[in-house]
Amino acid sequence: MYSGLLIILLPLIVGYLLPLKRPALLRIINRLLSWMVYVILFVMGISLAFLDNLSSNLLAIFHYAAVSVICIMLCNLLALWLLERRSPWRHQHKQQALPSRLHMALESLKLCGVVIVGFVLGLTQWAPLHYASQASEYALLLLLLLVGLQLRGSGMTLRQIVLNRRGMLVATVVALSALLGGLIAAALLGLPLRTGLALASGYGWYSLSGILLTEAFGPVIGSAAFFNDLLRELLAIMLIPTLIRQHRSVALGLCGATSMDFTLPVLQRSGGIEIVPAAIVHGFALSLLAPVFIALFSS
Repeated sequence: MYSGLLIILLPLIVGYLLPLKRPALLRIINRLLSWMVYVILFVMGISLAFLDNLSSNLLAIFHYAAVSVICIMLCNLLALWLLERRSPWRHQHKQQALPSRLHMALESLKLCGVVIVGFVLGLTQWAPLHYASQASEYALLLLLLLVGLQLRGSGMTLRQIVLNRRGMLVATVVALSALLGGLIAAALLGLPLRTGLALASGYGWYSLSGILLTEAFGPVIGSAAFFNDLLRELLAIMLIPTLIRQHRSVALGLCGATSMDFTLPVLQRSGGIEIVPAAIVHGFALSLLAPVFIALFSS
């Protein structure tokens, strides 16, 4: 158990401990990280094609993803609504013109296309593709190192995180209520509880959760985690503008770990510049928790 946890966390910690301050290097790391996500999702698609009983496994993937996303999102929504009732988030912002939600949704769905291309190629059963699983392990280690470097390069300090009470409060509620949703999903799906907890620990970071859970539980659970977290991001993009006026904490919490990057423009346009510090802290905290929790529950 602990050796698996160490293998996952070690490159992440090493990356976070390396001080990088040059903007040019940080841009290269961000570009490399983007490429690595596409490479590993492509390999995940290849692995899917080598599954036995392919048609029944594909049905299982979408069944697991649908049940888990419903359970996790409902628990998140209920907990965040209770937080908003108990501690309303006061603001004076008037909503601006929004970026195209369709365009942003299509950007997310491009990742599904990469998995599908890998899957179609895997169906050819080309001999070199049998090494995809080993290649993905090395790619995963590099990805985690780059994630650590990116988190360090974001410039967030522990002091800044702790001082932003709202961002930390929403992140805590999202983290705990998602785990409850994962337990409920595991019970409904007949999965081990730790598998349900691991599924719930991606917090919308589909590129990481899909990869880590594929390594830990195989391509069926890994693919279910990917689609579960991708659906979370797509729902957040669609619902933020509607929710943010009356339910500001709910809108932020729906974004999960993506509130510090992909969904940040929608949050800023809808909620104003004052929501940005809380969104960055919220996303940063969940981005730190996601690999730790996934490693803990999948080891």
